Amino acid sequence: MSPVRLFILVIAAMAAIVLAFVVRGAFAPRKAPAPAAVAAAAPAQATVQVLVAKRDLPVGTRLTASDLTWQAWPADGANAAFITDGAAPAVARTGAAGAAETAAKVAGNLFSGAGMESMVGAIVKEPFVSGEPIVARKVVRGGEGGFMSVVLGPGMRAMAAPVTVDSAAAGFILPGDRVDVIYSRESQDEDAKGYVTRTVMRNVRILAIDQKPEPDKDAKTMVGAVATLEIPAADAELMASAVAQARSSGVLILVLRGVADTAGGAQRGGAGLNSGQVATVRVHRGGEVTEVKVAP
Repeated sequence: MSPVRLFILVIAAMAAIVLAFVVRGAFAPRKAPAPAAVAAAAPAQATVQVLVAKRDLPVGTRLTASDLTWQAWPADGANAAFITDGAAPAVARTGAAGAAETAAKVAGNLFSGAGMESMVGAIVKEPFVSGEPIVARKVVRGGEGGFMSVVLGPGMRAMAAPVTVDSAAAGFILPGDRVDVIYSRESQDEDAKGYVTRTVMRNVRILAIDQKPEPDKDAKTMVGAVATLEIPAADAELMASAVAQARSSGVLILVLRGVADTAGGAQRGGAGLNSGQVATVRVHRGGEVTEVKVAP
């Protein structure tokens, strides 16, 4: 075989080998990138430091620094009502350097964050759950009035009324419950012995028992000497009259309403105590009950 022909065969063999490798690479399945490579390729999310509740905060809680903490929050998901540390959005860093930077930032916020300091001493008027951002509309800060004046609804007044275990459903009435207020006294009519009993107010909200606007954790009953009631302004005099008469003679009884029977708001229960209208007295004689109309 001539040297020229041998050279051509060698070149042809090499070309065939190269072509085989090219075809194999073109049709072979591609491997998925390693997880680390994917993570490195994904852009880091910018965050801001948002003031949040460190624990569940019930109504009436006076905030302290231990109740609050800073938490990283996605910058694009932050609400304008959130309280931040004022710093520009930052991209989280990983590793030891990132941990050190985060610790230093949080420490700085704890000691110099004006946002946190402005909330210390405020009173919670709507409950927070742990991790929930603190917003101004759910707290009452210094100079904005006391707790009770804030939880009152528009056109409503807070009034204290004496109660006992017997007259307050054995302590099962708790702040937030709805009750009917009944006044009862012994009849002064010699011809109609019995008790004068009438409903003064219906569907009244209990604001507090003694000085507690919330029951203790897991408490099912609250025994107190005074109940604070939410009364419509137009009925304040009527309720005050009932309270005054109960202190001198008779008693106020709080009747607990069911959860499904609280619609409609507070309203008068009937004739006023000093309205001059007649009242119904139930007379018990020999096992028989009759009703007699008498002046209040």
